Amino acid sequence: MSYVESNLIPGEKVLYKTGLHWIVLCWPIVASLIFALPGLFLLAISMGATGSKSGGLAVVGFMNVVIAAGVVLVGYLSRAATEMAVTNKRVIIKTGLLRRRTFELLMSKVESIGVDEGILGRILGYGSVVVHGTGGTPEPFRKVEHPLEFRRQVQQQIEISEQSRSSGQKVTA
Repeated sequence: MSYVESNLIPGEKVLYKTGLHWIVLCWPIVASLIFALPGLFLLAISMGATGSKSGGLAVVGFMNVVIAAGVVLVGYLSRAATEMAVTNKRVIIKTGLLRRRTFELLMSKVESIGVDEGILGRILGYGSVVVHGTGGTPEPFRKVEHPLEFRRQVQQQIEISEQSRSSGQKVTA
């Protein structure tokens, strides 16, 4: 069960979920290639070599491949450990696997939400989301998948909350 789903309050429903865009894996993949390609080359050389050199080359090559796999695994886990959700009552953002950081803000306390997309972000569908709570500091979250939809969902829930307060009725989405 995800962090968001396990921390819902009574009567709360998840309306929209997103996370980090796959673009966050680009640098880990590049870094892993820097280790893996020489490692595979050394492993290939060690297969054809004889004597004491072949064992040393194989160990160094194998270590490079292990480091490359570790870099990609850390990048993947970082992406998988980030949850962003809009519920009918709150904005919930959780990052981190070993060291968890959470940001939870009631809809009534959201002052504004901004989106910053660069050219590549507009093409590929990612950007930064900055949530401003009343009286708080802005909370930026980078490389969010579908940031405009995330903002739209938050704004829609704020509008529903304001309508229910002004009419004195409970309105649900």
